[in-house]
Amino acid sequence: MSGGARTASAYLVKGDDVSLVAQEVRTLLDDLVGRRDHALVVEEVGGGPGDELDVGAVVDACLTPPFLVDRRVVVVRDAGRLVTAEVPRLVDVVQSSLPSTFLVLVAGGGVVPAPLVKAVSASGRIIDVTTSKAGDRKAWLHEHLRGAPVKLEPAAADMLGRHVGEDLGRVEGLLGALSAAYGEGARVSAEDLKPYLGEAGTVPRYELTDAIDNGDAGRALVVLHRMLDAGGLAPMQIMATLHGHFANMLALDGDDVAGERDAAAILGTAPFVAKKALEQTRRLGSARIAEAINLLATADLDVRGVSGLEAEIVLEILVARLARQTRPARQTRPAPRPGRPRQTRPGRRNSAGAEAG
Repeated sequence: MSGGARTASAYLVKGDDVSLVAQEVRTLLDDLVGRRDHALVVEEVGGGPGDELDVGAVVDACLTPPFLVDRRVVVVRDAGRLVTAEVPRLVDVVQSSLPSTFLVLVAGGGVVPAPLVKAVSASGRIIDVTTSKAGDRKAWLHEHLRGAPVKLEPAAADMLGRHVGEDLGRVEGLLGALSAAYGEGARVSAEDLKPYLGEAGTVPRYELTDAIDNGDAGRALVVLHRMLDAGGLAPMQIMATLHGHFANMLALDGDDVAGERDAAAILGTAPFVAKKALEQTRRLGSARIAEAINLLATADLDVRGVSGLEAEIVLEILVARLARQTRPARQTRPAPRPGRPRQTRPGRRNSAGAEAG
């Protein structure tokens, strides 16, 4: 928008990553303010941490005409702290705001009252940067690379996505560094990108269990270290993830489960989670599930110091064993059927090197 024509009277920015929400708010404010003096245009309304937000102060700010400029942008951070009982006053303002005023609500501090969300949806725009799912992260990255100051080749874009994982907040800084190094509009290859990647970002926990389910020990170990290092997870948190994964299979094993709905009811999880657990339960069978539970029980004691090994080594051994244990059984060739020994022709040598005849 770059400070151009008015497109919405109110905005609600929400998401599950604080850094991404902050980046989106910063970009939105840059668009709304344009070339104007930020100090004259933008007014931040809010109390101290943990305090309830005064709806009256927000309403007053929205109804105050701009001074020395042609527009006013009212920013309310941690909008979940707004007092629900007083929200109808703010809803009225959203529905009939001054032509010169923009309201920017930033989710956080609790749940944003539903009537306010509905009003913003009708009169303004909701910007959702939720990236908890792999598809959401992929879509977010694709969208931000389209408007990036440099153009990443497909292999470079794929490398960047794999490397940052869930840490999408690092993307903006990386793109800025690439622009400074190669120039705005430059085409960046995977080789050009490598020196700027730094430490690999964390990954969602399901990538570890997926790698184990696929019997891919190498991938599982890579994911494990990214969770420990970039993710900052404690060994017992990873143990809890693995235990929950196999405990779901144990709960489904032996039950007469007709399908994913029955599995979801038993586990109390979303259908897609139950479906994966049910498929893996049927693939492994009772014996291998029991073996996995035994491995987990032993590793739990070892992480707590019973074996004397470092917790990281215990987890490496556990993950490798679980992946090997869940690997599909190898297909062996059937033994040849017994029959008459092959006759060799005269003049030819048999396998012992003697002339047949």
